[in-house]
Amino acid sequence: MEKKKFYISTAIAYASGKPHIGNSYEVVLSDAIARYKRQQGYDVYFQTGTDEHGQKIEEKALNASKTPQEFVDEVSGEIKRIWDIMNTSYDKFIRTTDPVHKKAVANIFEKLYNQGDIYKGVYEGLYCTPCESFFTESQLVDGKCPDCGRDVQPAKEEAYFLKLDKYAKRLEDYIETHPDFIQPESRKNEILNNFIRPGLQDLCVSRSSFKWGIPVNFDTDHVIYVWIDALSNYITFLGYNGIDKDSVNDYWPADIQVIGKDILRFHTIYWPIMLMALDLPLPKKIFGHPWLLLGGDKMSKSKGNIVYADDIVKEFGVDALRYYYLHEIPFSSDGTFTYELLIERINSDLANVVGNLVNRSISMANKYFDGKVSNKKINNEVDSCLLEDAKDAPNKIEKLMEDVRIADSVEVIINLFRRANKYIDETTPWILAKNENEYDRLETVIYNLLETIRKGAILFEPFLPETSTRILEQLGTNNNNYNEVVDEYNVNKPYPLFERIDKEAKLKELEQK
Repeated sequence: MEKKKFYISTAIAYASGKPHIGNSYEVVLSDAIARYKRQQGYDVYFQTGTDEHGQKIEEKALNASKTPQEFVDEVSGEIKRIWDIMNTSYDKFIRTTDPVHKKAVANIFEKLYNQGDIYKGVYEGLYCTPCESFFTESQLVDGKCPDCGRDVQPAKEEAYFLKLDKYAKRLEDYIETHPDFIQPESRKNEILNNFIRPGLQDLCVSRSSFKWGIPVNFDTDHVIYVWIDALSNYITFLGYNGIDKDSVNDYWPADIQVIGKDILRFHTIYWPIMLMALDLPLPKKIFGHPWLLLGGDKMSKSKGNIVYADDIVKEFGVDALRYYYLHEIPFSSDGTFTYELLIERINSDLANVVGNLVNRSISMANKYFDGKVSNKKINNEVDSCLLEDAKDAPNKIEKLMEDVRIADSVEVIINLFRRANKYIDETTPWILAKNENEYDRLETVIYNLLETIRKGAILFEPFLPETSTRILEQLGTNNNNYNEVVDEYNVNKPYPLFERIDKEAKLKELEQK
């Protein structure tokens, strides 16, 4: 039987510089969803990549004495390197300088122009170069860009515009009749009340004041402006040629598009309108995730408070950072990163709860049974409680993952490990070991622990893949089927999954770097 398809995408990272931990949070979040759906048996296509055109890149390349292409080659390579360090399982890493994409985008622009959805006019307004966005005076916040808080410059130039008003009512109706389209719910209300209902201004979709972009086929003084170029990546790399709607392959429409809340309006207004104009179906869900703040503050180069994922991984390991991303960032409100919180989480959850349980259980299997443990089935009520919790965990996670509640899903797994730690205290294997008549009961207890740990490791795979593999290695099994049982364990020697960290000493060491 053919597997059911599932397409997930991240926003593409702007190739203007090295991505900070807030950027890499998004790709890890998406990776957890992609791995989970694969585990469920879906044929998953997971796409990420880099957005490589625009005035900001042209200026940065000039300042670095490089051509724009040389500049983006370098930065895109660095972004891909960090996505790989974070152990993300993307199926395709795309680049908007890809010739296939450029050709399709030029076709899309021409198609929209020919059918009357794009027209030529003059843009006069206030422009923010870092955000590649135009604003009216009323949209500014304290006279500055409402998105990034930087200065804006007056700009006037000939440009092409996409008609938004033509599709506004249709989009409003779609959002209201598809309650899952924009998640979380609060973001949906913001888009409807703050942008669509007050009336949409037509969108500037070309520029003539710089050259680093995809030229308009029929007017080469203009390059195609960022949003038509960047947003189209979600379909051009699925084969859409910009002409024939049947050219997009059957992964479309996307099941979920994961983006930062700061680019929500582009993905829930401009993108659906583009798709409506192209007569293509809309994505099933756009998830606008919260920001990851550094000690409560938004990261920016100007504030000098940027932290990079590869630096953290060097100090603490990839799964420690993945765990922090996936467990500590709330569903709809901003999360905070500090080294103190990361160390506390490693010590309390990963070392104490998970690492301690695995180490104790495998050590007891080796000590009492030379590593060979089977199920003697001498169970009582306390065993039933543990086994019932293990049985229920996948159903709880399935419901939570459907609602994109990643942190809550991870908490279910941690709670299962906590429950198993409590089970050790309840069954007191060290006391059972003193009585030869209790050895079958003791073996049952150790077996129940090993099975629960195996199940926890399987559940962990989408979130902490490296840790999942290491736990199964220590258990001496590669059976990763949750619904099967391992008849007999032949465990290996235990080793620490996560070392406890001396917080004060580590913070001092980090300060000196």
